Amino acid sequence: MVNIEEYSAPYREQVVAHILAIQRDEFGIAITRADQPDLDAIETFYRTGAGNFWLALDGGRVVGTIALIDIGNRQAALRKMFVAPDYRGAGRNTAGLLLAALLAWARQKGLGEIYLGTTAQFLAAHRFYEKRGFAPVAREDLPAAFPVMKVDTRFYKYSL
Repeated sequence: MVNIEEYSAPYREQVVAHILAIQRDEFGIAITRADQPDLDAIETFYRTGAGNFWLALDGGRVVGTIALIDIGNRQAALRKMFVAPDYRGAGRNTAGLLLAALLAWARQKGLGEIYLGTTAQFLAAHRFYEKRGFAPVAREDLPAAFPVMKVDTRFYKYSL
């Protein structure tokens, strides 16, 4: 049974291992922990303003993550959406549960728009976001405060 909880520090190393395994081992992205200093500063990087970081837990094991960065002007950036392979798909709905928690939080905090960037190779992610109302947006139409990652090539916007 998967439970969605707000991040807490005892899960830090599991979060890092979970994200790196998907990025590097599954998708072959040449990225390290050092390339992602936000992973060692979740409390101060994500949990400020209307931002937050959530975990999908199964018996104390991190099986999914999602984060929201407050970028000002009632806008936010969705980041760190990673679900373990055996927890993906409609039958498990782990990604859906994570996104529902993030959207509920964003509405409660009065946000108006959520943006995200992803890579061209995350095709399943593109379908996931589009089915849930995220619309493709051109890079030049992103808010100036949106933190574009060097691997991002596709961008989406969700209006609350």
